[in-house]
Amino acid sequence: MGSRRPIVGVMCCNEQTSRPIQAVATRFVRPLADIAGASVVLVPAVADAVDAPSVADTLDGLLLTGSRSNVAGHRYAGPSDPDEPVDEERDEVALRMGAAMIERGRPVFGICRGMQEINVLFGGTLSREACGDRHLSGSWDDHEAIFAHRHDVVLTDGGLLSRSIGHRRISVNSIHEQGVARLGTGLRIEAIAPGDGLVEAVATDAGDAAVLAVQWHPECDLAAPAGASFFTLLGAAVRGASIHSFSTRGLQ
Repeated sequence: MGSRRPIVGVMCCNEQTSRPIQAVATRFVRPLADIAGASVVLVPAVADAVDAPSVADTLDGLLLTGSRSNVAGHRYAGPSDPDEPVDEERDEVALRMGAAMIERGRPVFGICRGMQEINVLFGGTLSREACGDRHLSGSWDDHEAIFAHRHDVVLTDGGLLSRSIGHRRISVNSIHEQGVARLGTGLRIEAIAPGDGLVEAVATDAGDAAVLAVQWHPECDLAAPAGASFFTLLGAAVRGASIHSFSTRGLQ
């Protein structure tokens, strides 16, 4: 028998079809298996169904995914907008799970909404105005059109991502309705948009836990170093490696 594959929990969302469902896009799951070499379990956004400490005990890592919804304003003492798409149970479970994993020294990675949740978890705030021209344009049914928006980001010199990717400036695809306003305590900036100064990636060593989050969508850009390296780093972190001490180029 081979060695045990690490188990990564992937955060779901509440969505409505002909009935309420738990949903997560397959594009978040496949690179966890194909690049990170992990087994995946889905974490439902149903507060009463998830005892965060118990679930965290079974996981080697957690991925907080992107979503069609925003983090509710009251989670960071922000404004409340009745027209804003929110998922209160997603907020509740994601923040509980993130805290439980960090308390256990286990990795927490975030993409888009997941980065916003991590910033809130560390006491930061969000803003809809900060996003510039990255807001949703068109229908969620037209996946290619939605994620066609690209822009440059500048990676922090000597940071985790710049060492891992091997470049200081990269092009990424992103679409989001919220962005970092005040950075959470203990988080460090890993990337920034040169045009408007929006924080595009953050990281920290929270005790023994590796925390890394990006505002863009690496799962949609796996042929590029900026996409593949995110999941390579996640795979190393859930195997207990210190992701802040090496370049992913040495792991290929």
